[in-house]
Amino acid sequence: MMNWISIGTLSDIPRRGARCVATPQGKIAVFRTADDQVFAIEDHCPHKGGPLSQGIVHGAAVTCPLHNWVISLETGKALGADEGAVRTIPVRIEGERLFIALEALASRAA
Repeated sequence: MMNWISIGTLSDIPRRGARCVATPQGKIAVFRTADDQVFAIEDHCPHKGGPLSQGIVHGAAVTCPLHNWVISLETGKALGADEGAVRTIPVRIEGERLFIALEALASRAA
């Protein structure tokens, strides 16, 4: 069973933007796309650890602000010729409320 933690509302995140959530397992970047899809991934680029929450959101991807690596928000994998991945975190939306599943992160890290 997943432990869903409330992290705010959809309107807390601007379209094509992100917010960072501090958790016991580390920082999680929560993204909102132009068409209101919401994704959550670890907030560090697999390349040099750049803060993905500060990157540019385009489609269902984010470009790292440090070295321009593009990361899929759906899979957490680097796109193009780059290799690497970050963990994706399950997100649930109930009305305007956003929730992430922290147990899923803890079990994936094990």
